[in-house]
Amino acid sequence: MQTFNSNVDSPLVSATTDESQIPQVDLSQFSNLGTVTVTSHGNSPLGSATTDEPQIPQVDLSQFSNIGTVTVTSHGNSPLGSATTDEPQIPRVDLAECFETIRNIVSYRRRQLVEERANIIQSNTSHSIFSSAIWRLPTEILSQIFLYCLPEDQYLSLRTSTEAPILLTQICRRWREVALDLPRLWCRLQLEAEPWRWMDLDRRALLYKSWIKRSRGYPLSLKLQCGGTDWRELRSLLQPHVQQISTLFLDFGDCFGPFTFDDFHALKELTIHHHSFDSHHDNPWRYIANRSLLKLPVNLRKIDMGCRPFDRRRLDRFTDPSWTRLTHIKIRLEGLDAFTRMLRLCPNLTSLQILGEFKLIRNLEPVTHTNLQSLSIFWNIQEIRKDVGLFKVITLPNLRTIEAANDGPWPHEDFMEFLTRSKCHLETLVLYYADKAPRWKEYIGLIPTVKFISSDSFLMKMNQKNLPISSLL
Repeated sequence: MQTFNSNVDSPLVSATTDESQIPQVDLSQFSNLGTVTVTSHGNSPLGSATTDEPQIPQVDLSQFSNIGTVTVTSHGNSPLGSATTDEPQIPRVDLAECFETIRNIVSYRRRQLVEERANIIQSNTSHSIFSSAIWRLPTEILSQIFLYCLPEDQYLSLRTSTEAPILLTQICRRWREVALDLPRLWCRLQLEAEPWRWMDLDRRALLYKSWIKRSRGYPLSLKLQCGGTDWRELRSLLQPHVQQISTLFLDFGDCFGPFTFDDFHALKELTIHHHSFDSHHDNPWRYIANRSLLKLPVNLRKIDMGCRPFDRRRLDRFTDPSWTRLTHIKIRLEGLDAFTRMLRLCPNLTSLQILGEFKLIRNLEPVTHTNLQSLSIFWNIQEIRKDVGLFKVITLPNLRTIEAANDGPWPHEDFMEFLTRSKCHLETLVLYYADKAPRWKEYIGLIPTVKFISSDSFLMKMNQKNLPISSLL
């Protein structure tokens, strides 16, 4: 309820409204008001009001529908008297001071933005100087750089996501496109059948397939690791790509099941490594040796079987013609007769590495091998301090390099006879001796073509520490 009271005899007694709040009035409408005079007369409803120019703007009186109680007191000769309301008075605000504060804030923020923009421009300029040359490189040159980024490891693993080639796919879009379009980046891979805590075999199988698919028919170098399972899962994964595999490394423990190589027509290098915590548990290795090696791929030229020994009886099982085409072999042998059998089994050998355990065998038939150019032979003697007659049974007329060591007395006389009989043009002679230095002057007199001669007393130190000769490999 709102009441207007006048101290003069005015017919205006009261005005009422239903609400109690004073509406907000846009005071800017009154910015052009001139002088206002309010005159109150005794019997006049409100008197009169006159203004100088300009006129009072029109005000929408509906805004006052919510006005509460307002008391207007008019005095006889007062221009307007006084007005009081129930609401608190609105405090006066110094607009000039507000505008000045806003201008200061805007100016400070603008300076900040200008400095940030300058820093960004400088950073982009410095970066562009470094990176522009890389971005302008032709794809062919960038591809060659990517190939040099590959780790030196022969086989790459999915675990190495912080190295090439996987890392190269995470830098930017162009690098990813170049890396995925470069088959030679994806030609080496290590496949593992053992369970991983962070990835199951099915997930890995999909990644393996994707990796191999990126090689696009290029020759593959693969390493298969199989612990306590069989080969069937990895074998089935490789089946669509067997004609790409040129190098294969089998690393297995107590792994059963056949792994045949006869359909690996592109395979040129094969390594078989058997590891087992039980040194007497040889069944998986025997299964591999007796079954998988019976028939070798037609193009296989290099084989490494240095993890488990072969004796003469086991070598006699290998009758496949593919053995005659081998040119490089690394193998462990038991018995001097296994050594001569290996030379007869592989007539086209050019390089032979042997770790042997020999004993004297009487009436052993000598063998001549006309193609062998490099021989590395390290042997133990089962009968202590006895010469087994190794150099008495071999003749190698095409030999160019020999590296030899044993844990017994050096067979100087036999070695001299071997050089004389072979009439080889030896270029490199490396001997590790255990008891005394070889007679170098006599060897040089027989082989004037030799360019490098070396000896080492390392075996003497090994004997003092009771270390086996196998520590050399």
